[in-house]
Amino acid sequence: MSELKNDRYLRALLRQPVDKTPVWVMRQAGRYLPEYREVRAKAGDFMTLCSTPEMACEVTLQPLRRFDLDAAIIFSDILTIPDAMGLGLHFVAGEGPKFEKVIQSAADISKLAVPDMEDSLGYVMDAIRLTRREIDGKVPLIGFSGSPWTLACYMVEGGSSKDFAKVKGMLFDAPEQMHALLDVLAKSVIAYLNAQIAAGAQSIMLFDTWGGALSQSNYQQFSLAYMQQIVAGLNRENEGRKVPVTLFTKGGGQWLELMAETGVDAVGLDWTTDMTLARQRVGDKVTLQGNMDPCVLYASPDRVEQEVASVLASFGQGNTGHVFNLGHGIHPTVDPENMTRLVDSVHALSEPYHQ
Repeated sequence: MSELKNDRYLRALLRQPVDKTPVWVMRQAGRYLPEYREVRAKAGDFMTLCSTPEMACEVTLQPLRRFDLDAAIIFSDILTIPDAMGLGLHFVAGEGPKFEKVIQSAADISKLAVPDMEDSLGYVMDAIRLTRREIDGKVPLIGFSGSPWTLACYMVEGGSSKDFAKVKGMLFDAPEQMHALLDVLAKSVIAYLNAQIAAGAQSIMLFDTWGGALSQSNYQQFSLAYMQQIVAGLNRENEGRKVPVTLFTKGGGQWLELMAETGVDAVGLDWTTDMTLARQRVGDKVTLQGNMDPCVLYASPDRVEQEVASVLASFGQGNTGHVFNLGHGIHPTVDPENMTRLVDSVHALSEPYHQ
């Protein structure tokens, strides 16, 4: 593998000194880019795009050609594991992901098994291997998975949900079933992420998109405990380098200390958590990633720059241990010029914090 030319992102995750605050953006390869929309149209449907390594590699690299980003994230979807378990993932325009089979009972759960990573999910590893070759050491490549709780939400609900009535119903009425489901998912995520690391992912991100829908006690039992199990099961070194792990629970800022105790290197924050207070709460235990509101990118370029300055200032001096990101994924109707302003502003405005 090529020597890494820009390791700013990996250094920041490990709380090592950097010359500027590194920046990447969740969903940076996506519909806001016209070149992405072209490849997506050629693919015909979203799962073909995800499962064709050449196409997944191409869209992973697209934002790097446009923006001075410090990391790439492999183009895939958080629902690849349940799809590999035979639930039949497809995407409906305007509605998002749907499953043909829904998990409703202990019998349904008993049929689930940890997928073969190089067989049913080999396309993800092929995309990582190809992207590592094509990226040629320009920046690190991030691998990722959805958290067990988040995957369970989609598998039980059959798709997206506003109230999580079915999955919470199972949690409250049949907790042993929910634990059985989360257990097989945690084992699958460990195998999946370790396969990504072996294929060449240089950092790992765990997306707990729906953890914030839980109460604190249920979050600890049904989400955090399984993420802790995953963190403990990951290979944290490859190619002679540490493989840092970032945990992101959307809406989970109130549990920051609990997340920091899981053994991860970094915790992602959405825009509802104040970065100054977050830093006071966890000290030097973990790097913090975030946390600009994605909707700022609908404002003027000057306003985008002001908000970047505000986020950097809220983290403060001695900017070791900060990765700049949005508080969630970039929206599909954002002007790419504002993304350029965001990335360039982070690098220009963060330099004084590192001197």
